[in-house]
Amino acid sequence: MSPETIAAPAAAGEKKSPGTERSQARERAARNHRLLVYSTRVVLFVAVIGLWELLARTAVIDPFNFSMPSKIWEQIRQWTLNGTPQGPLWEQIWYTLYEALLGWVLGVIGGVVLGIALGRIRFLADVVGPYIKVLNALPRIVLAPIFLIWFGLGPASKVASAVVLVFFPVFFNAFQGAREVDRNLVANSRILGASNRQVTLHVVIPSATSWIFTSLHVSFGFALIGAIVGEYIGATKGLGLLVSASQGTFNAAGVYAAMVILAVVALLAEGLLAFLEKRLFRWKPADPGTAR
Repeated sequence: MSPETIAAPAAAGEKKSPGTERSQARERAARNHRLLVYSTRVVLFVAVIGLWELLARTAVIDPFNFSMPSKIWEQIRQWTLNGTPQGPLWEQIWYTLYEALLGWVLGVIGGVVLGIALGRIRFLADVVGPYIKVLNALPRIVLAPIFLIWFGLGPASKVASAVVLVFFPVFFNAFQGAREVDRNLVANSRILGASNRQVTLHVVIPSATSWIFTSLHVSFGFALIGAIVGEYIGATKGLGLLVSASQGTFNAAGVYAAMVILAVVALLAEGLLAFLEKRLFRWKPADPGTAR
């Protein structure tokens, strides 16, 4: 008999260790849980859309004001194939996305830099802190008309609206992250001869990164809101202008269609941020609630 023939029964008779069996059982349970969650989401989505369509077609709700999913889909299809009154649909999406992205990047950079600086320098925090609290208390959406007067109908006014909406959540998370750094790490760095700049770059900023990433998920949605509100008030292109034009012609399907497109863009951005966060924070242990 060959060695392979002798080894085959032995391998077949091997038993898995209890630890391996438990690990496989947890993996199966996690897969089943994810499948159940995704299936329930799909069922819920289909049920809501179907109920909406049914109520609109049977005139339980006014289809003129509430439209219906089939008309919304037809409006998106028409915009995709034939373009919008303002130009191709992809151009409107890109225009809004460009304004939101630029405002998001500028707001994140400003929030992180100022948040870390105030978190590290107490004197600066004591001086500037009250002014930031006052600005944060202002309803920032109402600044959009002021930006429109200052910067005109171009993208600058929408970028400014996005910046002010993004800055504050990022700033407060970066500030809190800088304040919550483990003092033992800072003290050990000092003992090893690290300068203030080295402590900030190699201890404070890495420790605050998880706080900052938490704000990034919310802040991109705020950037989109800032761009859309600015376009709604006055613009030459963009999804906000589509919403405004559809409202002006009492086209409820157009309003909902623009909102659906915005939701898809926001979900894609959220997915990208979640992917980057997982790649950057692979060292973090999983939340206790996620393990089943």
